[in-house]
Amino acid sequence: MTGSPDGPAVLIDDLCRTITGYGARRILVAFSGGVDSSVVLAVAAGALGPAAVTAVTAVSPSYPAGELEPARAVARSLGVPHRTIRTEEVEREAYARNDAMRCFHCKTELYSVLGRLARTSEEGTVVLAGANADDLSDLRPGLLAAERHGVRNPLLERDIGKVAVRAIARSLGLPVAEKPALACLSSRVAFGIRITPGLLARIDEAERAVRALGFDPVRVRHRGEEATVEVAPDQVDLLLADPHLEDLLGRLRGLGWTTVSVDPVGYRHGSLNLSPA
Repeated sequence: MTGSPDGPAVLIDDLCRTITGYGARRILVAFSGGVDSSVVLAVAAGALGPAAVTAVTAVSPSYPAGELEPARAVARSLGVPHRTIRTEEVEREAYARNDAMRCFHCKTELYSVLGRLARTSEEGTVVLAGANADDLSDLRPGLLAAERHGVRNPLLERDIGKVAVRAIARSLGLPVAEKPALACLSSRVAFGIRITPGLLARIDEAERAVRALGFDPVRVRHRGEEATVEVAPDQVDLLLADPHLEDLLGRLRGLGWTTVSVDPVGYRHGSLNLSPA
């Protein structure tokens, strides 16, 4: 796995130097509330001071319900101002048609809005995001959008992967250190199937139903008439043996899928990227 072998303290110091090296007077962090962006936010606040950093969470149909309040809580615990912005990637035809460049169009929308916000903020404002070194192993056209908009990804620039990110989060005492990976709801939809707000809301409701049984991470993959439920590989047998499984599958079929099944392999990061529809 990609990532520096150095300990958390060394990595934190390295990240601080990297962030101060941007020469920013103010920083905006594209903040989902996941572990990666939380680490970037915390280190930026330590490097420049909390008052010079703003956590900005983009709210849209692709952002899972229930994530906003925990994101606000993390920012509040760091003493960092938090604000939300509305993004309209789902309204973009290039995004809604859902081809392999979907993430590029999503991040283009996000970074365009953040760029406008930065330009109306204090001179010398820099936008940071939370891509890490392991993201290079997956299909990530959003990194191209970051490059085009001048967005900096300090974790990626310092070759820090997910294992090291979590170690940093633990060292900093962040409550999200063990939080399962967070990804936009559109990542659950097989390429070639059109993205709509209604479809994203259906996936979100389905995943919340699975989590209510005590499983996390959860992905409900939409493949047209069929949906597959992914939980952690070591929890697959637990889900298959759960006495509420049939009720759960019936509830998910009631949301509009003809067939719903449990993926026997379990959750794999970016599994739909392996064989685009």
